[in-house]
Amino acid sequence: MRVYLLKRFLLIPVTLLGITFITFLVMKLAPGDPAQVMRAQAAGGNVQATETNKKAMEKWREERHLDKPLMTQYGYWLWDLVRLDLGRSFLPPREKVSTVILDRMWITIILNLIAFVLIYVIAIPVGILGAARQFTIWDRLTTIIPFILYSLPSFWVGTLMIAYLTGKDSFIARWTGIVLPTTSYYPSSIGEVGFWKWTGEWARHLALPVICETYAGFAFLSRQMRSSLLEQIRQDFVRTARAKGLSERVVILRHATRNALIPMITLFGSLLPFLLAGSVIIEYLFSIPGMGQLFFESVLERDYHMLMGIETVSALLTLLGILISDVLYVVANPTISYE
Repeated sequence: MRVYLLKRFLLIPVTLLGITFITFLVMKLAPGDPAQVMRAQAAGGNVQATETNKKAMEKWREERHLDKPLMTQYGYWLWDLVRLDLGRSFLPPREKVSTVILDRMWITIILNLIAFVLIYVIAIPVGILGAARQFTIWDRLTTIIPFILYSLPSFWVGTLMIAYLTGKDSFIARWTGIVLPTTSYYPSSIGEVGFWKWTGEWARHLALPVICETYAGFAFLSRQMRSSLLEQIRQDFVRTARAKGLSERVVILRHATRNALIPMITLFGSLLPFLLAGSVIIEYLFSIPGMGQLFFESVLERDYHMLMGIETVSALLTLLGILISDVLYVVANPTISYE
């Protein structure tokens, strides 16, 4: 196991290099650059520029190496990365990319961490019950409802929630007295309002975004858990356990479920980068100033350094998530070995 982990850690920098290079090339294929965006903004949308403005833009591009060949630009960025520096934003006020990411990431992490915990806490038991009671009414309900939920697009559900569940005139406000806001960001600190009020305000502001983040993932994972457990129930070792006289509860929970959790662990590794990347649609709909919104703004403004910083961190989390999944395989099933 130690040799395997060492090899995987040594492969991470090589894989990350390939990912960042492909990302850089794809990003450069998009039309426009930060200089053109700034010129259009300064001219109020009129891209016609005077000779002086053109010279200023050329100098601006030269200072940021945008006039250099693609490989040279990538070399400058890679050298900054080797020094653990993600560079500065191309656009005013030219903040450090790492500082902006740290400022934005915490709200995204809170939102997605709550959503992921709820997804697994709900999906795994529902999937187990669906497989254990196959062809019953419960199984049919846990099949139809997740199928319906998974087919609903998040932007449509989020828009309906904002239209009908927020504000003083919504039926939630009339029935419970709780007014759900349309924007889901509460900047007050604990010291300003007290712990309980601070917690309540955060719960009120994050309720709808968490639901939007959760329902599709719950629907998908519950179906995966059911299918995986049904496959394990048909295996010989389950029939042997039943032949020994073990109760169905013990057979399902202690023997079959452990092997059925392996696909869930695989999916967990792929969810780790989304903990930071966030959801562009959800954060845009609910005006959450997180990583998803930052990524969307950076694409519109062609802020290459910001985009590369976000993608690099996401790629690193993806590689670490896969590595954690491999370790968790052994925890879930000790018979798995990488030697």
